[in-house]
Amino acid sequence: MDQEKEKSAGKLLEEQLTWKFPHIGKKAPKQTEEAAAFCEGYKEFLNQGKTERECVAKAVEMLEAAGYRPLSMTEKYRPGDKVYLVNRQKSILATTFGEEPLNKGVRINGAHIDSPRLDLKPYPLYEKSDIAYLKTHYYGGIRKYQWGTVPLALHGVVVKKDGEAVRICIGEQTGDPVFCVTDLLPHLAAKQNERKLAEGLKGEELNIVIGSLPFADEEVKEPVKLLALQILYDKYGMTEADFLRAEIELVPAQKAVDVGLDRSLVGAYGQDDRVCAYTALMAEIETKNPRYTTVTVLTDKEEIGSEGNTGMNSAYLRHYIEDLAELAGVRAREVLRNSLCLSSDVNAAYDPTFSDVFEANNASYINKGCVLTKYTGARGKSGANDASAETMAKVIAAMDNEGVYWQAGELGAVDQGGGGTIAKYVAQLDVDVVDLGVPILSMHAPFELASKLDVYNTYKAFMAFYKV
Repeated sequence: MDQEKEKSAGKLLEEQLTWKFPHIGKKAPKQTEEAAAFCEGYKEFLNQGKTERECVAKAVEMLEAAGYRPLSMTEKYRPGDKVYLVNRQKSILATTFGEEPLNKGVRINGAHIDSPRLDLKPYPLYEKSDIAYLKTHYYGGIRKYQWGTVPLALHGVVVKKDGEAVRICIGEQTGDPVFCVTDLLPHLAAKQNERKLAEGLKGEELNIVIGSLPFADEEVKEPVKLLALQILYDKYGMTEADFLRAEIELVPAQKAVDVGLDRSLVGAYGQDDRVCAYTALMAEIETKNPRYTTVTVLTDKEEIGSEGNTGMNSAYLRHYIEDLAELAGVRAREVLRNSLCLSSDVNAAYDPTFSDVFEANNASYINKGCVLTKYTGARGKSGANDASAETMAKVIAAMDNEGVYWQAGELGAVDQGGGGTIAKYVAQLDVDVVDLGVPILSMHAPFELASKLDVYNTYKAFMAFYKV
């Protein structure tokens, strides 16, 4: 008997009307090897781009190798031409010109390349009880207790008095020293244990140990600090005053690695949101002859509200669109009004250990694909973009047409918290926008987890988006 006829009327109706997002490993097991191969390049990107400046430098390297050239206001561009523009070394835009006239709109894909970290204070170096320290001010939403006793690397740039910009990187190469924040031993932590978890380590306790040996001179008041300064001067030519002209960050020294006996997960610092930055960049590079012009944006400052002139709550994206419009002889506002954008950012993957903060039916899960997030914000959708039904339909159709595995989810249960992305700042430009990205375990921790299958399908989703 035909198998279809054996099913009851109710079963047939159930299959027709209900829906569950499938596990990719069960539905498409062949993707496991494809995803693993794709994530080798992703891990290398994470290792080479631990700060926004390093991500931009790596992006320029990748773009130029793929034939992109700096945007010029004196050139005439044809479909298929590829250009990029760097904004102050901390954000970057890349474009492949499409077949349709620019006033039909562009396809914008925006991800952020800043991640939670410890920044040095402007005047950070001090000595106390024969130990030299650096004072920090944490950047973005961190759980401060997670940053104690973690090996850290020093990354950044210092502009010396003579104007020379010197790149600093200590703690990443084999044989390099690393740095850390100390914490109490349990034998003496009775009083500390009474603190709330959020104050397990306080902001002013996130002090970085950088040395303990003195400069050999009895006349020197702070000999350990002086020896640390001498080492920095010998290596980089910088003095203490140069800290005031520097951007220096402490990030985990851990390299990106496979996690699990099955190697199904990538474990690394900064996957929020460099996972979307890499997949967006790869989709941009692989897009050859799009129907609509692409605008891939790797932006800064999302973790502190997208502020500043390298964040999305500034005019640099609008100015870029205006430049493209001027080159095409069309009105920028018409370009923006007809455009579609993915705010490419991660979501919180359902964690069975902490299931009470999720609403299971509307959570995103590892290995079920990229997650489409209709709205972010907090509680009553405060600060959300909240994509329209029409925008959702366009993006879903694009993914379905290309066989992308995707799921829908929101950031935790109602009233449990929430968060924001760049979506609302793009929407302010009169652009239709929705969030799409990778579900992450342990988001904002020094070591985050992402499924390789989800990373790969996010890349496939971005490729599909550039075909819309």
